[in-house]
Amino acid sequence: MNNLLKYCAATLLLILSSCGTSNTMPKAEVSSLLQQGEFTFMAEKAHPTNADVINVLNSLPNSSSARVLDLDYGYSLRAEKSEITAELPYFGRSYTPSYDTSKSAYRFKTKEFGITKKEGKKGSTVYTIIPQDRSGVQRLILEVFPQGRAYLSIDSNDRQPISYSGYVTKNLEKK
Repeated sequence: MNNLLKYCAATLLLILSSCGTSNTMPKAEVSSLLQQGEFTFMAEKAHPTNADVINVLNSLPNSSSARVLDLDYGYSLRAEKSEITAELPYFGRSYTPSYDTSKSAYRFKTKEFGITKKEGKKGSTVYTIIPQDRSGVQRLILEVFPQGRAYLSIDSNDRQPISYSGYVTKNLEKK
């Protein structure tokens, strides 16, 4: 009877772990997207660096001390040959706050930007994007791994840095 319980528990764990979704793509498709230079980074988690934000997160009921915020679907960084569009939330300290709440997140479009691409560790591709018409954002560093997983870090003049983890996908058609 004891062995039967162990067997059932192991089978249940195996079934539940295989039901999870994975946002990975074939390496050839990721490589094709990166060579075209047109893709969308979809943020799944935010990693704030501010100790105050982390303390607030840890004080919430039923919270973990993971220091990671799960994000809703739709926060993204869209890269095209002629334009970069960012729609990402911000959690942290702003050194020049504004009363305008629309300026509290990273929401911008830029057509004037410099972009460099280089090989990273473990077969990744690292993009460094420097917007030239956005005074608040110094640079965006996007590291894309061969299976499509990605990590984005944003450095700013007037805010503490923040990073995001997620995946890349092809751009959807604009309406």
